[in-house]
Amino acid sequence: MQYRRLGTNGPTVSALGLGCMGMSGMYGPADRHESIATIHAALDAGVTLIDTGDFYGMGHNEMLIGEAIKGVPRQQVVVSVKFGALRDPAGGWLGNDGRPAAVKSFLAYSLQRLGVDYIDIYRPARRDPSVPIEETVGAIADMVKAGYVRHIGLSEVGVETIRRAAAVHPISDLQIEYSLISRGIEDAILPAVRELGIAITAYGVLSRGLISGHWQKGAASGRDFRAFSPRFQGGNVDANLALVEALRKVADAKGISVAQAAIAWVAAQGADIVPVVGALRRRRGARRHGGDAEPAGHRRDRTRRAEGRSRRLPLCRRRNGRPRQREVRMISRS
Repeated sequence: MQYRRLGTNGPTVSALGLGCMGMSGMYGPADRHESIATIHAALDAGVTLIDTGDFYGMGHNEMLIGEAIKGVPRQQVVVSVKFGALRDPAGGWLGNDGRPAAVKSFLAYSLQRLGVDYIDIYRPARRDPSVPIEETVGAIADMVKAGYVRHIGLSEVGVETIRRAAAVHPISDLQIEYSLISRGIEDAILPAVRELGIAITAYGVLSRGLISGHWQKGAASGRDFRAFSPRFQGGNVDANLALVEALRKVADAKGISVAQAAIAWVAAQGADIVPVVGALRRRRGARRHGGDAEPAGHRRDRTRRAEGRSRRLPLCRRRNGRPRQREVRMISRS
């Protein structure tokens, strides 16, 4: 496993992180024992960055991770926690809370559920529009001074908010979606964070499983939120699966999986980008998190060929027929 530093002031982490959201029902049922075994397998493979949110399964995910890392030397695990998303008993979404008092309360519960004395990276899951970002980040900074948090991150915010937050306290990384078919950050956000010395922890590297190489049309059902996501609907999913087949040809030529090719593309975009990859089972996680040994030059050559093939594919469209310029930007532009 290779390692990268998150920004100018952040921690050094594995070049791939483990995203644990799917272990708490966001993609349908998950097996507790297999989830814990998957975390253990990732740690054994050299993965140090474990990503969660206090609202994943209404605290279930944090307790699961807490159980999995119990007994693991604390310095060997970098725990990243998103907070602030509000949910109701039925699992619905109620908004976001970034008030300073709420920040400190959320943190207290997370520390207890995880069974740790501090959280390595703490970040608001979304900006609370009713609270200035300076107040939210200032409250986390208080917790840094108190020793309960080591680093401050951000998630899903734009350039103005990033700059305002960074003026209050150093920011280690921005967590945001980035993949072969979700490249909206390249226009403004990526240049801005690089200017500020902030890394990217990229989620959605496999586009919620869409470009994992094993997704089949109509596979999402029940509580799986992908059943309602536009990229998995109608003509969108057909166009995106065509991209997967183009990528599969490149991957097959190299003797690797589609998922490994997609992850390698993101990792090859810069040493300041760390893909956070989800896995529900040990076998699939081992294939994804074990794919970082290839030299960067080989990855760049391979992913350039993937880009060339994807230029021939049509632009994925919204239900109303308009291009999805931010969520699904095909490779013809950059």
